[in-house]
Amino acid sequence: MAIDLARCRVLDLSQDWDIHTPGFALYEGPTVKWIKRVAFERAGGQWISSTLHVGTHLDAPLHFITGGQDIAAIPLNKLVGWACIVDLTRYGIGDYDIYGPEHFEQWERDTGIRIQPGDILVIHTGYHHYYPSDWATDPALRQPDETRYFIKHPGPTRAFAEWVLRRQISWLAVDCASADHPFNTVIRKIRADLVPEFEAKHGKSISELLPDSDYQVMHFALFPHGVIHIENAGGEIDKVLNRRIMVGCFPWRFKGGEAAFSRFVAFVPEDEL
Repeated sequence: MAIDLARCRVLDLSQDWDIHTPGFALYEGPTVKWIKRVAFERAGGQWISSTLHVGTHLDAPLHFITGGQDIAAIPLNKLVGWACIVDLTRYGIGDYDIYGPEHFEQWERDTGIRIQPGDILVIHTGYHHYYPSDWATDPALRQPDETRYFIKHPGPTRAFAEWVLRRQISWLAVDCASADHPFNTVIRKIRADLVPEFEAKHGKSISELLPDSDYQVMHFALFPHGVIHIENAGGEIDKVLNRRIMVGCFPWRFKGGEAAFSRFVAFVPEDEL
């Protein structure tokens, strides 16, 4: 199956990146300074400082594996390919919820689209609307709420990670802060005050739902197999829901990089928009 790029529109599935873009828990956000100005040096120049887990970014295996593959070593032909854009909002997925293989298999039945071996899986939770750096949503519908975005977004358990491997997914992208459930990350400790709210939602203890042995399972279980992911996707993603389309992720060639800021785009035939 091929597409004619000359007849495609390129849609931006990335979020804005600026001094107001929040980093993930315990990660320092951006600093941007002008160090040269046109008026004085006849050219403008900027200096930036930031951790890498800020805005739309790609994690490399090196992020969780000592000596693992870095960003520069990930071939571009892996980062461009066919992707299924699965909209979980149609199944009522919301705050603190857990999604699993059953949601994606139901999506296949509902849409008639088969998630094929080697496909990229893009998971739309709708939480990109809460991201402070969301730019593509109609301003009347934009709902910036970084607590809801980082702390309450839905996420998976080990069952989903194992399903991803069985289905031979190439890599994933999520429109929220983490590919893991927030309470399966360090957020469980730093926002322990919200654990009772999470447990009340599910009627079970957090240790039953997200045991310590499964901590950050979407990283620890998948990265050794080269199944990496983009976090903080968004942008024009609402225009491509429930389809199988060509996408591409473009980080810079970062030797030794455990992650990289990235442009994430979709190539969509003009007659399908």
